[in-house]
This record gives sequence, structure tokens and C-alpha cells, in this order.
Amino acid sequence: MVLATNLGFPRIGDMRQLKKAVEAYWKGKSSQDELLNTGKELRAHNWKLQKQAGLDHVPSNDFSFYDQVLDMITTLGLIPERYNWDGGNIDLDTYFAMARGRQQGDIDVTAMEMTKWYDTNYHYIVPEFEEGMEPKLSNTKVFDQYQEAKDLGIETRPVLVGPASFVFLGKAQYDAFDHAETVKKLIPVYNEILAKLAAQGAQWVQIDEPVFCLDLCPVGQAVVKAAYDALEKPEGLKVIVTSYFDTLRANADQFFALPVDALHIDLCRGPNQANTAANNAEKALDEALAKIGDKTLSVGIVDGRNIWKNDLSKSLNFIEKAVAKLGSDKVFVAGSSSLLHTPVDLNSETQMDDQLKSWMAYATQKVSEIATIAKGANEGRDAIAAEIEASDKVQEDRRTSSRIHDDAVKARIANITPEITNRKSPFAQRQKVQHAALDLPLYPTTTIGSFPQTQEIRKARADFKKGEISEAEYKAAMEQEIRTVVDYQHKADIDVLVHGEPERNDMVEYFGEQLGGFAFSKFGWVQSYGSRCVKPPIIFGDVSRPTPMTVEWSKYAQEQTDKIMKGMLTGPITILQWSFVRDDQPRSVTSKQIAFAIRDEVADLEAAGIKMIQIDEAAFREGLPLRKDDWKAYLDNAVEDFRITACCVEDETQIHTHMCYSEFNDVIESIAAMDADVISIECSRSQMELLEAFTEFKYPNEIGPGVYDIHSPRVPTVQEMVDLLDKAKINLDERQIWVNPDCGLKTRGWPEVETSLKNMVEAAKILREKSSASAAA
Repeated sequence: MVLATNLGFPRIGDMRQLKKAVEAYWKGKSSQDELLNTGKELRAHNWKLQKQAGLDHVPSNDFSFYDQVLDMITTLGLIPERYNWDGGNIDLDTYFAMARGRQQGDIDVTAMEMTKWYDTNYHYIVPEFEEGMEPKLSNTKVFDQYQEAKDLGIETRPVLVGPASFVFLGKAQYDAFDHAETVKKLIPVYNEILAKLAAQGAQWVQIDEPVFCLDLCPVGQAVVKAAYDALEKPEGLKVIVTSYFDTLRANADQFFALPVDALHIDLCRGPNQANTAANNAEKALDEALAKIGDKTLSVGIVDGRNIWKNDLSKSLNFIEKAVAKLGSDKVFVAGSSSLLHTPVDLNSETQMDDQLKSWMAYATQKVSEIATIAKGANEGRDAIAAEIEASDKVQEDRRTSSRIHDDAVKARIANITPEITNRKSPFAQRQKVQHAALDLPLYPTTTIGSFPQTQEIRKARADFKKGEISEAEYKAAMEQEIRTVVDYQHKADIDVLVHGEPERNDMVEYFGEQLGGFAFSKFGWVQSYGSRCVKPPIIFGDVSRPTPMTVEWSKYAQEQTDKIMKGMLTGPITILQWSFVRDDQPRSVTSKQIAFAIRDEVADLEAAGIKMIQIDEAAFREGLPLRKDDWKAYLDNAVEDFRITACCVEDETQIHTHMCYSEFNDVIESIAAMDADVISIECSRSQMELLEAFTEFKYPNEIGPGVYDIHSPRVPTVQEMVDLLDKAKINLDERQIWVNPDCGLKTRGWPEVETSLKNMVEAAKILREKSSASAAA
């Protein structure tokens, strides 16, 4: 019988119950028992939902209070020395200190580094491999949650981050680090986990190895071999290894030869997943069927990273082909990846446009799609005739809807000239003009855009949406907040101001709500990191900008000060990456449509007197394809898109951009080609390590390396920031350096923000004094 399976389910709850519970615990407003109970309730709900939908394999250990990689770090006992771990089971406060840092009494520890999970907007905690670390089983979570489900009468498939992927997700903290030797040290703990799960009665264990979607060099292949040569599978326990997010290509032979019982491939994200030449899912499946041998093939046919309804007829074609080759007892139907990256339940969307809603599926609906496809494979198409008919109608409705196409938009992107993608003068010339016009000191201070979103701000926005206050009352409330933020920045002596973005619910959703071709949800939340959830816009058609989106707010803010006020926009690649994107045209076409919409906003901001405009491309590196063969096309397009947005201004107007935690080495030439006058990057958690790419490349433009980690509640000292800036100026000219936090301050509280920014400004002044003293000497 073909089994219906799932790789993972969203952990946040349909109303973000996990976020609320975790944040209440952090603030001391609830007990640890209350937090643990909320987690237990969410897990039980998720397991029951999936079982009742008809899944044969329901995942466990996919739930986490912060991050699944952090869970694996603690399970393996790889706790960095600074947390003073006593060697026992990891307690919850140590766990959260590793994720967020901790500053309490005489305890002051920094958080572990955080970065993007492959090419998603999910962030994971980066393992730190310190010399002398000895892995040992130090967390019982995987066993506890398996037993918890079993006590409810639900057999689950525990999920583990695979040993090979785990080693490559981490960072070595010493020169003699060896990936293969490290994975050999980890495998005894993995074997202990498998043995204990087998003793508990587990039938299957899922080991996630997304490392197979990368270009594995001989070192990577050796790590995989070392891991799986030593992996011991207890009698009675079956193991499935999953690969997802992109194609196997040259890794296919090693993947299909793994000594396990089942293998999972992603036929949605990488249509040539199991094929090194052909770029379509059918040939990918053909190669998988040719190489799978007597193992079971898990076919990832329901998209785990987008919200469009599955084409049941097409999916069933793939599954029937697999069954014809392997037999029904050797085929699983599955999501392409964990459903972590999709919202929880479309049924929550009671106010959504009926036609758009009919095109969509959230995680709850995707689980049902998986079960329906498996039912069709087992009982024949007649058994799901009504579902197939409804699916066919949805696909045809999307293809033919007049809401999707805009001829004016299509014509605009068909007529791109060199004048559209180039500034009037090269950077060296623009820099002189801008320095004279802006008259800023050395080490100019600024922030990335947002200031704390207080309860009062959220209430005003919610009341306005409910119709409980008028537009005039809402506008007055936001203008008061802008004045408060501007006044604070004056008091803090910050050089370049921002308006604080009180009117924005999210840096992408805010724009999506105002652009043509976009729709938005009320409950389409997905986890970005920890308790941080985002609600991606939905791009269903051609994109245009009907009216200005930010000009009124920026103009009002500039009227409150004689200092420079930055206009704040989100760039086309970031809007694309952090949205649910239409799948009926190339993503590059959609991003170019967005670029022209943002270009119009840039031009209007400049016309309104805004002299500095920041176009955030936080997701620029995140969007980089996982395979190097695909990089050039993406980077060329992403650079052109940014230049389309920015190259409509005069030389005097300074263009900034911002990028989040990323490994920049691979894209540094393209970042330079974007030709932004100033780039700010997240650097503090890496102790300026991420700046090395810019210094080695001799990046010519100006840089704001983040000196204040806004993802942690701890307040950095003046000396910490001075030390970071001293590191930065070793390889940068001081006229290049800006001083700013890592990212926006939306999620932080005012007390910590005020103290941190006060320290940041003081650090900048100390650097200026050092510069003056050096010049005088």
C-alpha cells in the first residue's frame, strides 16, 4: 500500500500560540510549566490533526521551542564553553541563552550565531565546534516527544537533523578542525539515539540530509561516507533519509546508495532532483526509479514551501508511475520538504477573497492533499474523482483569470535600456558630491529603520483595521509615534534619522498590501526565527504600484527635523524571497516587475525632498541558488533588479541597502555591482567575521558593519562596540565606515534600545576622538 507521509508540520500554532507563550516566559509573565504545557498542547493538536487527515507517517521531534538545529546541538551535548554547562541534561534557560544571549545578575553571555536555513527565510542557530568538545547524549526531547505521541495512541516518525548536514551547518572554532573526524565523533550519539528509539518501539526514524542539495566536494562526500558507514540501524527500526530544497545532480549515486530503508526526493523545488541533465520532474523521477533499487522511494510531490493548491491529476501521474515500477509497498507520498515554511490552516482565513482562497492550500490542507493522492494511488482515481475534478477546475481558473495579467507591466519590463540600470556618475564621483551635500562626521551613526513596535502601536493598527478608530485618528497616532522616535534620536545624538516605521506591520507585507498583483492574509504566519513570525504577501499576478506607499510618512518625518531623514524601502529580491510567489511564470520576471514598482517609489521620495533612501535587500544572499551552476543567472538578474530600483536618482541622493546574516564571500562581486552608496550588514554575532569578504575584496563603497545584535535582549557595552569598530577599521578606510545596529529594532523593547543606542553613539564618538588624536600626532 502507498503510504501518506509528512516530513514536518508548523510548530507555531494557528494563532501563534507558541510565540505568545515563549515571549510571556521570557518576560517573566508565565512559568516554565505553563510554557511546557503550551508546547504539549500544540504537539498533541498537530499529531491528531495529521492522523485524522489520513497520514500513515506522522512526524515527531519536529516541534521546537526555538529551532530544530539548536535542539540537535543540545541533544549532542555540543555546548560552547561560555555557557558554563555542568554536563547534565540541558535546562531551558541555558537553551534560550544559547539562542538569545543572557544578561542577568552576574551572568552576561552572548548568543550563538544565527543564519539562514539554506535558501529559506527561516533562521537556524549555527553549531560551534570548539576544540576538545566530546559529543554525548544530553537532551531527551526526541524520546519524550515520541513517547508523548505514543501515549495518545499515535505512532510517529521521529525526525533528526542528519549528521552530515549538521557538520556542514556549523562553524569550526579552531584551525585543526576536520569535518570527517567530527562526524565520526557524532555517530556514536546518533547510534545511541536510534537504539533508544528502537527500544521505545519506534518503527521509522527520519534523518534529514539537505546537504545533498549542495555541491558536495570530495570532503563532503567523505563526510557522508564516514557518517553512514558507521551508522548502526537497530533490528526492527527502519530509517528514511530525506533530501530537499534542490537537485541531487552529481550527488545522486551516493544518495541512492545510502544503507537505509527509504529515500526522499523533492520534485517541487528542484524539478531535476534526481537527474544530472534533464530539467523536469518526470526525468528526475525516472532516474530515481532506476537507482533506488529495493529501497522505498518517498516522492515529495506536494510543495512544502508555497501556498498554491496541488494539481492532483499531475501528481497522481508521478505516483502511479512510481508504483508501476516499484510496487505500491515501496512508494510514499510526501510533501517536498517540511511544511514548517507554510502557514498552518487556510480555514482561519474567513475574510479572504473567495477566488484567491480557492487557489490556495496551507499546511493543514497540504496534509489532506498528501492523503488524497495516496488514496488515489491505492484505490484508483474513481475513489477521488470529486477531488480531481475540483483540482482541475482550480488549475484552469488560475490559468485563465483576467486578474493575473497586466499588459502595461509586461511592456515595461520588455523595454529596459542602459539608462534605466545605471547611475549618472560612478561612485567615486558621487561620493564627493554626497559628502559635500550631507556634511556628516566620521563614523556617522544611524539605525536600520524600525523602532520598537509597542503595544500602543499594535493596538492602534488593529483598531483601525477593525474600524474602531477613523483613518484620521490612526494617522494622528502614527504621526505622534514618529515625533516620539525623531525626538528620541535627537536626544541620542544620532546623525542620520529614520521615522521608525510605526505604520508598518512587516517590511514586506506592508508593501504587498499596496502593490497590484499582491494579496495578503490575516493568519498566514510562518516562523522566521525563535518567536519571530512573518506573514508573507501572496503574489498572484503582474505587479504594479497604483499609488505612492511611503512618501507621505517620510515627508512628514523629514518635516520634524533639520537632520537627514532616510526613506525606507524593501528591495525587489527581498519582497520576492519573503513572499509566496506565483508559480506560473519565472521568478525572475516577477522580481523585475517588483523592481519597477519600487523604482517609482524611489523617484517619488527623491522628488519629495528625501536625500537618503535605503532599499533593503536583506534576502539577497538567501535567494542565491544552492547550486553554483545556477548562480550567474540569479545574480545577474538580482543586480539588474536593484539597479532598476536605484538608478533613477541624482548623484546627491545617497542610496543605502541592508543585508541580513549571510556568508557574503560567494556574492561579493555582485554586491559591488549593485553600486549602492552604502551597505549595512549584520556582523556583531560573528565578531566582524562577515566583514572579511568586503575587506578581502577591497569593497570600494561605504559600509555599516552592525555593532549591536538586535536579535538578543542583552545590551552591548560601549567597549564591545569600540572593539568591533576597531576590528573594522583595520582593513577599511574610516571614511567608509558607518555605525549602526545589525538590523531593525522592531522586536526589541524601548529600555534596551535606548541604552544600546546610547552606547553605540558613544562608541562612534570615541572612534572620532581616536581619529582626531591620530591626525594631530
